[in-house]
Amino acid sequence: MNFELTDDQELIRKSVAELAAQFDDQYWMHKDQTHEFPTEFYDAIAGGGWLGMTIPEEYGGHGLGITEATLLLEEVARSGGAMNAATSIHLSIFGMQPVVVNGSEELKARTLPRIVNGDLHVCFGVTEPGAGLDTSRITTFAKRDGDEYVINGRKVWISKALESEKILLLTRTTPRDQVTKKTDGMTLFLTDLDRAHVDVRPIAKMGRNAVSSNELFIDDLRVPVQDRVGEEGKGFTYLIDGLNPERMLIAAEALGIGRVALDRAVTYANERVVFDRPIGTNQGIQFPLADSLARLDAAELVLRKATWLYDRGLPCGREANMAKYLCADAGFDAADRAMQTLGGMGYSEEYAISRFFREARLMKIAPISQEMILNFLGSHVLGLPRSY
Repeated sequence: MNFELTDDQELIRKSVAELAAQFDDQYWMHKDQTHEFPTEFYDAIAGGGWLGMTIPEEYGGHGLGITEATLLLEEVARSGGAMNAATSIHLSIFGMQPVVVNGSEELKARTLPRIVNGDLHVCFGVTEPGAGLDTSRITTFAKRDGDEYVINGRKVWISKALESEKILLLTRTTPRDQVTKKTDGMTLFLTDLDRAHVDVRPIAKMGRNAVSSNELFIDDLRVPVQDRVGEEGKGFTYLIDGLNPERMLIAAEALGIGRVALDRAVTYANERVVFDRPIGTNQGIQFPLADSLARLDAAELVLRKATWLYDRGLPCGREANMAKYLCADAGFDAADRAMQTLGGMGYSEEYAISRFFREARLMKIAPISQEMILNFLGSHVLGLPRSY
């Protein structure tokens, strides 16, 4: 087994870290508190050519793999930008994979080069209030009308909808009670987010406020058939192309938050003097931080195995889900321990720890909960009866 990164991968890590370091804690605190999209950061990443990392070369990208994408997003999160930074570029980095694999040449030529240069913001529309994690129960419906579809429905927790020109939208084209398999009859579109027919309403939330989360109310949205991704009725299967990579990207982002939180806690523990000695001398401070280091390192190894498997076309569902589960846990524990290390100053907004804490907690919920990961491992890996 070779754990060494290639020279190119090391260069990616170093270059992204240097670029992201230009945006300090004050920048991210301001963006978070004012609910303002980090346009300057997004433009810098786009200007560096990083948005096209995994897009095929024929559409202007670099054609690299999920390993490189996770290295990029880990460094972005680790820079202190955390989820506000990572979510602003997440979908552009790898989220277009269903389109890359299944979209028509015309659709790819029309959209992917704009993803690469940063000109096109896209949001991802799957989740619905009445469906939750049971995607088969979505009710947003696309009815064929000649060369168009007419779409009506509602979506929730849609990141970046305020900034996005287009939406990667999952709908039903056949009612659930008329299909043999419950995930059949769903169709995926990459289409304009026409504000005349889509009401976008921001959701007030606990954190990651530089990137909006929104409810969408879709009323008679007309979509040309050319905006359909692949065949009608097979949209859910196309989403599968992106599920394991998504787990890995989220794992990398959680890992990055855990790393920066641990770094900040160690610095504080070395500098903060109480009872005439640095508080890091005390085992009550030192041991939890050392434990977080061990847990972050172990979680990273599972993530590296998952990306190695995916980039070689090998089965990786077990490893991808484990990586998300372990990195999310380790990342949040590190942020929690960092807050405990800083005490009252960790709870204040003067330091970034409270922001890391809020955003690391999100990773245990989204895009899939820790409990659903355990459901997958229990039934698909251990062979236990399915519980959902």
